[in-house]
Amino acid sequence: MVFFRISTIPRPPTFASSCFFSLIVVFSLAAILLLAQHSAQATPGETDVWLDIDTDHLSLSVMQGDAPVKVFENIAIGSNGPTLSKKRGDATTPLGEFTITQIRRSQRFKLFMAINYPNLDHTERAFAEQRIDAKEYRALRFDLDQGRPPSQNTSLGGQLGIHGLGSGDLEIHNAVNWTEGCIALTNEQLLELTPWVVVGTRVVVR
Repeated sequence: MVFFRISTIPRPPTFASSCFFSLIVVFSLAAILLLAQHSAQATPGETDVWLDIDTDHLSLSVMQGDAPVKVFENIAIGSNGPTLSKKRGDATTPLGEFTITQIRRSQRFKLFMAINYPNLDHTERAFAEQRIDAKEYRALRFDLDQGRPPSQNTSLGGQLGIHGLGSGDLEIHNAVNWTEGCIALTNEQLLELTPWVVVGTRVVVR
């Protein structure tokens, strides 16, 4: 008995199957490009976004890494300028690195984004310069070591943050630094900034 082996020869791809395969490749590449583009752009609420406040140029930049993604010009700071040695009632804005500890509505300023001033750096400097005594130093260090917002009633001042103009005079805002130490934006700027900021957002004042 003779057996015949029948071999199957693969058929060449049809025009329709070739087109289908090409479309899959094109759509896959497009999806990869879109994902890459999305990952390269900051979006509101991202945790790696931080705020850079330039007290010389009076600007607030929303940053992702080293790149600004949004810049607000003509902000206002303390009427007596920036300082590393702030004390209560001196109307200066403290320099340094802070974090947002609270975001709340404000009848006076529309919205208030509190920062953790006095932070550890300001506390240590003030104690070294004998601007606070040992009791006040220990109280501040206790809060800071526990990861809590520092006391806002010390001789170094407090109640500082980023806020709007509220019902204040826009002409004054555009002309002079007018705050008691906070960073102020117009109400419109504040609304644009708000989606970018969460509790824990890093704030650098320089």
